[in-house]
Amino acid sequence: MPYQSVIGLEIHVELKTNSKMFCASQNDPDEKNPNTNICPICTGHPGTLPVINEEAVKKVIKTGLALNCQIPESSKFDRKNYFYPDLPKGYQISQYDLPLCKEGLLEIDGKKIRIRRVHLEEDTGRLIHKKGYSLVDFNRAGIPLMELVTEPDIREGKEARKFAEELQLVLRYLDISNADPEKGELRVEVNISLSLDDKKLGTKVEIKNLNSFRAVERAIDYEIKRQEKILSSGKKIIQETRGWDDARGITVTQREKEEAQDYRYFPEPDLPPLHFKKEEIAKIKHTIPEIPQQKRIRFKSEYELDESSIEVLVRNKNLGDYFEKVISEMEPRLKHEKLSDLIKLVSNYLISDLQGLLGEKSVSDKDFLITPENFAEFIGMIYDGKISSKIAKIVLEEMFKTGADPSNIIEKKDLSLISDEAEIEKIIKVVISKNQKAVEDLKKGKGNAFQFLVGQVMAASKGKANPKIINQYLTKVLGKML
Repeated sequence: MPYQSVIGLEIHVELKTNSKMFCASQNDPDEKNPNTNICPICTGHPGTLPVINEEAVKKVIKTGLALNCQIPESSKFDRKNYFYPDLPKGYQISQYDLPLCKEGLLEIDGKKIRIRRVHLEEDTGRLIHKKGYSLVDFNRAGIPLMELVTEPDIREGKEARKFAEELQLVLRYLDISNADPEKGELRVEVNISLSLDDKKLGTKVEIKNLNSFRAVERAIDYEIKRQEKILSSGKKIIQETRGWDDARGITVTQREKEEAQDYRYFPEPDLPPLHFKKEEIAKIKHTIPEIPQQKRIRFKSEYELDESSIEVLVRNKNLGDYFEKVISEMEPRLKHEKLSDLIKLVSNYLISDLQGLLGEKSVSDKDFLITPENFAEFIGMIYDGKISSKIAKIVLEEMFKTGADPSNIIEKKDLSLISDEAEIEKIIKVVISKNQKAVEDLKKGKGNAFQFLVGQVMAASKGKANPKIINQYLTKVLGKML
């Protein structure tokens, strides 16, 4: 019988705040010099007292509201007790039974993945393993860490990857975190079990060390196959924590899985409980901007773009914002032109040509020189047939390098289209005389020969001949010959 996989995610996110969670030390996880941003509080010196970072609490509540969570009127912090070298106090200040947010959801491809809870805790230090010994860097210790736990609603690796990617996008839109997995700003742990039906869950296995979205998908797919093989042979799954070996593409045993009682949770005695008024929650909710799914829906109804273009503009938020600024500059034209054609032209040149020039850079960078006004003028010239697609590439490259107005570039480089019919007809006759084989192919019914001749005329005119006039006169001249 086929087994059903039941998957839940635990996702840790480092928050963007100026200071750490319970002290005034700088929140800078990228600090290269070890043990620089530390103080007696975040290094667990006896007698020190923590103070709650209000901004971190607000950011978690903001995230919860954006993810359709309920925000309880009261919350508190707890001590999670365990010993590990990167945990200087011997316990982690976290949240257990009264999290800041609960019972939310995030929609992925039309499916609603339920979110059990979103809570706040402090990050641990970083261990650096050497040959024969280990070093501890406490720069990361005490950084505000948000943990999101899903219900076991996920069924495959691809779905888990999409959830994590969409969550990253939401966090970036909210400006909660950069959520870069490679920098450790977003860390995914997977809980997975297999069973013959949904009513009875199998033995749960946790997978750690997933530092990319690709690793999340690969680890889940591997673990499903591993557990299927064990169960099919009549053996039992061991409840444990496994790590992901990306180089070998396998999960490996790390330790037996701890239960909640192993951590001996109890209320943090040095921190007061939290109470929230409805007015305070409403004020935070008011700061939530348009989130990705809302933007997709709006872009579809407002701009009539295809889904692939929408996804590029939504995932690349800066490019999507720039797109809307360009459209805004073209507003007077949109009242008179065919809306969908003009907007599609903007998105095509942004997504293909401009992104090709940008490479790893962004339209939000200080050295990006093309203003939305100039880009709108550039698109208008293409739409009006004032420049060909070949000339458009030259103009755009020059705009990218210098930030110059497209009209000035065209004038300075003498790139205006040749629209003189007599001159174009003269070029056409020369091209035909040099390409008799193409003419013969056209007589034989080979339609692509016509486009070849159009291309030759464009090449002979260095891309400056008006394409509409080329087609008209080439058809006219060849019509007489055929």
